[in-house]
Amino acid sequence: MTTRRTQQASLSHQHSEEEVGGVPGVELRLATSEEEREEAGLLSDITNLVLRYRHRRGRSCLMLIVSATVGFTAAFLLAYAVFSGRCQCSQIEAQQEDQGQRRGGANSPAEGGAGLYLGELRVMMKRLLQDEDIYNTVSVVSRAPHPPGSSAGTSLASEILQRFRRLQMDHTWTESLYATLQFPHSSQRSSLCLLDSAGLILDQVLVNPSDFCPYSASGSTTGGVVYANYGRPQDFKWLKGAGVSVAGRIVVMRVGGGVSFAEKVWMAEKNGGGGALIYPDPADLPQDPRRLGLNTQTAVSEHVHLGSGDPFTPGFPSFNQTQFPPIQSSGLPLIPALPISATAAAKLLSQLSGPSCPPSWRGRLPYVRCLVGPDLNSGRRVQLSVHNVMKTVLLNNIFSSLEGREEPDHYIILGAQRDSLGPGAVKSGVGTAILLELARTFSTMVKNGFSPRRSLLFVSWDAGEFGNVGATEWLEGYLSMLHLKAVAYFSLDQAVMGDDVLSAYTSPLLVDLLDAAIRQVEHPKHAGQSVFSQAERDGGSWRIMKPLYLNSGAFSFTAFAGVPAMELRFTEERAFPFVNTPLDDASRLQEVLGGRLGVVGRSLGELVGEMVLRLAHDHILPLRITSYAQTVLQLSAQLNRHSAELQARGLTPHWVFSARGDYSRAAETLQRAIDYSDLHDPSTTRFYNTRIMKVEYYFLSQYVSAVETPFRHVIHGRGEHTLSALSEHLDLLTSDPGRFDETRFRRQLALFTWTLQGAANALNGDVWSIHNTH
Repeated sequence: MTTRRTQQASLSHQHSEEEVGGVPGVELRLATSEEEREEAGLLSDITNLVLRYRHRRGRSCLMLIVSATVGFTAAFLLAYAVFSGRCQCSQIEAQQEDQGQRRGGANSPAEGGAGLYLGELRVMMKRLLQDEDIYNTVSVVSRAPHPPGSSAGTSLASEILQRFRRLQMDHTWTESLYATLQFPHSSQRSSLCLLDSAGLILDQVLVNPSDFCPYSASGSTTGGVVYANYGRPQDFKWLKGAGVSVAGRIVVMRVGGGVSFAEKVWMAEKNGGGGALIYPDPADLPQDPRRLGLNTQTAVSEHVHLGSGDPFTPGFPSFNQTQFPPIQSSGLPLIPALPISATAAAKLLSQLSGPSCPPSWRGRLPYVRCLVGPDLNSGRRVQLSVHNVMKTVLLNNIFSSLEGREEPDHYIILGAQRDSLGPGAVKSGVGTAILLELARTFSTMVKNGFSPRRSLLFVSWDAGEFGNVGATEWLEGYLSMLHLKAVAYFSLDQAVMGDDVLSAYTSPLLVDLLDAAIRQVEHPKHAGQSVFSQAERDGGSWRIMKPLYLNSGAFSFTAFAGVPAMELRFTEERAFPFVNTPLDDASRLQEVLGGRLGVVGRSLGELVGEMVLRLAHDHILPLRITSYAQTVLQLSAQLNRHSAELQARGLTPHWVFSARGDYSRAAETLQRAIDYSDLHDPSTTRFYNTRIMKVEYYFLSQYVSAVETPFRHVIHGRGEHTLSALSEHLDLLTSDPGRFDETRFRRQLALFTWTLQGAANALNGDVWSIHNTH
């Protein structure tokens, strides 16, 4: 301690001429010397005065005068120093205020705002959030279809850009790119026909020319029909067990079942199907227009690319300054697919013969017995023709940001899809409205004193209808930097489809953040109750948390880029029937919500805002870094159940157990280090936050190609390297041992285990902190 004090004194002497607080230290020393000389002169005058009158007064009087004079001098010098300091600080503050005014925007917080507490910020946010404009914005966005590249889409993009600019954010800009999208052929229409036994057209099944599945294969196919329920893996497994072959047949499937259109078509193709038809069943989507249901002539459209982004530049950005060799995504289907109405489906399924379907497969199509096919009455067949064309379209993503004060290079990102093939009140209107409202709220908060530690980025994405193309291409273009800078992403897509049930599709890292937020926000339907308390009453708040899914606007951020992401949604128990149809307009959504669209939108915005506020305010990022240890624990239990079968084949799960233990210990050690650190030290907090931000990225497998397997995340991704693929293969040991491939399993186990071990090693920090024995 003595040595350190000596060194500090020495350093203080050596740097005595450096600037301190923006004022040169040499000036302070000169001022001090002048004050000392004034003090010496003043004391000298007092001494002379005392000597001149020493005979008139006693010794006690002399001491009293000297003491009083010294006290007066000290008080004078203290007042002078304080007054000088205040003048100097006032000049500095005036200079800073002048610089802030010249810079403009939201970078000049109000006086006294730097010390606002989280509770004060929460109150400010709730006061500023409004619901009046949400319905109006949804109405504007959904006034007409606005697909990418259309005049309506370009006009809407210009409106959103102007809205951001009027907010006076720190930065507002656009990024353009070219992507390959698919649309119906302008002259050749897709068709669906019933053929007689001789191959002649017996009847034409009505198909709306505007109904299509983007990225379907074009061409014709003819054959029998197989009904495959929702098109889930277990549905095709039942068909196989019942002896019903899908090969060469046209597969008819229902909308829903937790399976996207892309996954339905992929399963049909994987099982040998020659084409796919997808329809909305009244059992899943209400179809009584008098009660806000679909018209039975209405089809539901959705893209069928088993992936996201431009399928002709997989893993690469489609920025216009780059050129690529011809590469095609493996997720593009090879069979034609078409959306059809309930009426069209009933016309086909009513003519099926063959085995009866399981009771759970029965829908509510009129005059249809639940049979699975594949034959039709009187030897009839079905001919499906799809005519779509690829087009290169200019896309525009629109960005606006508020810079952070402490960690400006760390981004909290909020985004929403802007385009829609139909009016898109739910598909694009609601998300855009909440995005603009949150941008307005946070920019106003900054002007009123909020100083976010980290930057807030608000984005309006283009081409979301085609598989989140705009967002994914941006991720592909900035992948190298985002794992170092992106804290979290919140998707606002389809955020309001009802006012009752909240669902959160999320990375496990954000679960604690969401749990805290739902305790702070009032439920939009149940006044006086928090979202958390209502969820507990309905069976447990854990029901809110759901895994990320392929078509989610948040999926690519986590599965491709390794950024923690979440998509929130208020729904009803029954699905909102108009999404992805020409009937998805603001008036119907407002009617479903009983005129409370603005109120529900505001509640959803408050939930997201609460989480953004925490991420932007807290010194240490509130992400649960130990969450993935619990996820992998479920695999460990599954491996234990099959330990006997594995050992009989010379396989051991101990490698996975070891990696899981290493990750769990590393995460807990890092969390303890954070808990016992000085979190007010900027260098310490930045050190830990950088490590926390990389946790999600660590779960992107480094052993598979980003081009061939873009969703590299071992938990949320797609491919042989994932936990789900490993688990499905492991289940074959008991369900179908003959199909279990030992070589393939060893590779899957290695891919998953080494990714997990790599995450554990990275969390440990330095190489000398790692003591693995293999």
